[in-house]
Amino acid sequence: MRSTTAQEPVAAPVTTAATHCPYCALQCAMALATSEPGAPAPVSVRPRPFPTSAGGLCQKGWTSAELLQTPDRITTPLVRGGDGQLHPASWDEALTLITDRVSRVQAEHGREAVAVFGGGGLTNEKAYTLGKFARTVLRTPHIDYNGRFCMSSAAAATNRALGLDRGMPFPLTDLAGADAVMLLGSNPAETMPPSVQHLAPVRARGGLVVMDPRRSRTAVLTADGQGQHLQPVPGTDLVVLLALTHIVIAENLTDPAYLDERTSGFEDVRRSVAAWWPERAETVCGVPAAQLRRVARLLAAASPAGGGRGAYLLTGRGVEQSSQGTATVTATINLALALGLPGRIGSGYGAITGQGNGQGGREHGQKADQLPGYRSITDPASREHVAGVWGVAPETIPGPGKPAVELLTSLGQAATPGRPAGPRALFVHGANVLVSAPNAGRVAEALERLDMLVVCDFVLSETASCADVVLPVTQWAEEEGTMTSLEGRVIRRRRALPPLGQTRSELWILAELAHRLGSDVTFATDPAVVFDELARASAGGVADYAGLSHARLDADEAADGPGYYWPVPGPGHPGTPRVFLDRFATPDGRARMIAVDHHGPADDVRSGAPVYLVTGRVLQHYQSGAQTRRVADLNRVVSEAVVELHPLLATRLGIDDGVMVRLRSARGEAIARARWSDDIRPDTVFMPFHFAGSGSVNLLTSDATDPISGMPEFKVCAVDLTPGAEGGSR
Repeated sequence: MRSTTAQEPVAAPVTTAATHCPYCALQCAMALATSEPGAPAPVSVRPRPFPTSAGGLCQKGWTSAELLQTPDRITTPLVRGGDGQLHPASWDEALTLITDRVSRVQAEHGREAVAVFGGGGLTNEKAYTLGKFARTVLRTPHIDYNGRFCMSSAAAATNRALGLDRGMPFPLTDLAGADAVMLLGSNPAETMPPSVQHLAPVRARGGLVVMDPRRSRTAVLTADGQGQHLQPVPGTDLVVLLALTHIVIAENLTDPAYLDERTSGFEDVRRSVAAWWPERAETVCGVPAAQLRRVARLLAAASPAGGGRGAYLLTGRGVEQSSQGTATVTATINLALALGLPGRIGSGYGAITGQGNGQGGREHGQKADQLPGYRSITDPASREHVAGVWGVAPETIPGPGKPAVELLTSLGQAATPGRPAGPRALFVHGANVLVSAPNAGRVAEALERLDMLVVCDFVLSETASCADVVLPVTQWAEEEGTMTSLEGRVIRRRRALPPLGQTRSELWILAELAHRLGSDVTFATDPAVVFDELARASAGGVADYAGLSHARLDADEAADGPGYYWPVPGPGHPGTPRVFLDRFATPDGRARMIAVDHHGPADDVRSGAPVYLVTGRVLQHYQSGAQTRRVADLNRVVSEAVVELHPLLATRLGIDDGVMVRLRSARGEAIARARWSDDIRPDTVFMPFHFAGSGSVNLLTSDATDPISGMPEFKVCAVDLTPGAEGGSR
């Protein structure tokens, strides 16, 4: 063996950490190989076997380690000085400033004058601690999170129909065994590519159905006899579902025994869909009546009652982000129940969670009306249980706060007759509301009215750039914790690197602020200890994690175990991969069928705004783009906002392919580069929502909300387009 001389490079020691991707709720498994600081490639990524991703990663996952060393990483607190600029500060200076201003604002305006806005990317431990901090230290009701923009309509609909909201109440791998899968407003081929392999057997059987006004990458998978692509008029998804249910009932394709034994409300639904025969529906939604009948019959043939292997109906943001989003998901569940799908192995309804911890984030305290364990904040027993874990009196826990859109638009507002004053200070954790919120111009005005804005982030996002104080926090590879995937599986996030510079975990930040604000409530900073407390707080709740711990999750993974899906009510409980098999989580055990009807979008096309705008993701970017726009390989492929429009519409408007276009809505205007495509309806244009500045599509989107869920109507509004705008969108 050749000896190593002093002049020869010595290989840096390599360690590996088994963790999961920092992006979407698929939570693909990865191993991070780390070497000593100063090595040419201190972190490398490779995929690990895992059921949801089956050893795969998308482009975002493969390049995720680049963010750990992005040149503009924030590594020290920043405080805005008298010159209006952000300057480095010590932790003591930053936390003292925050403490003094919070104390002054609450002394002058009351406890409700401080608000908190969280994110669906926070670990369960951090989401739990953020909710606890808001309610025991700040003692404000005003906490919500960006999951309100993601899962709220599906949550509202499943809670009232099935009694429990777990995005997918079955493992993702179950899809492969079905004869039919219908995706409503979801484009997993771009948003979570490794998941598409689970659809391959369904496609081979001709059973994939995709509903989308665009011929997305997912919709293309239905071509050549692999299934059906429905292209409804934007905002009319509910009409399609009402018509499909009408056909199933009219043609006696229901499961009568299942309806009789496991549901209530069928007669109300039967009467409500009687008016939506296929030919009438076609005049509203634009989907041919013959295709509606083909799809209804395909789903029925795939159902257990029809002798098939099974069928699944899955909703995504395309149908949920609507002022009738809860009604649309309710109609989807009604159709699934009519076919006898939910609560059976091999069939069912589910919602595809988008954000990495969108599921866990709403279960443990970030939502305006919820306590840990998915408990209602208005339920006396729930308040008493959680108060006992926190060591506070139940009456000190505030009541429900405002949902996200209402909260953001109320910031800094003066009191008027019939309307209380809005919060004067805001903490933002894991969100970039200046890009991700609807009617973003109005949100910018609201942030300007604040006395104090504090943002915790690891890069200077658009929202952080406006803050009075920016606190640098750890990234996913620098922390321990847990996440809950789109199928309700609780998984471990593991630390591969020490925190960079002066960065700190939100657990430390919140504990330090609690102490400085004079609270005697205990805040642990060890994620394993925090999780144990979370488990106690969730015990007996809908989302019961009582039987879990970091140690149990680690031991299961080390033994190549099956993983744990909540509820896990005790240490010996194996978890619940499939819920509803014996009964639904309603008082009588029956699923509730609820009649709904169509009213259309709040901002419909009209003179002066004759074109529908729909929004969504592209493969290379994620959410507001604050992370992925900093990854060179991703940004090189898609570096600016584009507006996708059909050549027929482009020709009529005089818009050449590749030119800059100005889009106007009732709320604002944006600029993007035109891209001709025959994959979209001629009455519709598409823009991704990952870009800031003049290319931010949320300058245009509507902040009209669903009356039940508070979900904003991101997915459809009316716009006007004109060619020749100067400048770009970057």
